[in-house]
Amino acid sequence: MAPSGQGTVVLNIGAGIGALVIHTPGRLHGHEIEVSPVNDPAHRTHAAVRARYVRSGVIWSVVIDSLPAGRYTVWQDPVTALAEVDVPDAGVAEFSWPAEVAAA
Repeated sequence: MAPSGQGTVVLNIGAGIGALVIHTPGRLHGHEIEVSPVNDPAHRTHAAVRARYVRSGVIWSVVIDSLPAGRYTVWQDPVTALAEVDVPDAGVAEFSWPAEVAAA
């Protein structure tokens, strides 16, 4: 998967809608990370871990926008919940994937 170029991330956030950025170890590059509303685990959305070039070097992350504000489960694999994160109204939540945890 090619890295994202500079200035390529545009977020759809606003009234009632937020975004989630999940920072990951580089070894997860290309993996799809899923999230779902805590109260509706079957309603999942996902995005791929991508390399993103920043002033200090390279970071790896997942960016998921257009999420209705609320509490979300971050899934380690299809059946294992890793964490819960609050996505704010018209804002961006961030979560750091634990270095010792693998993804499916």
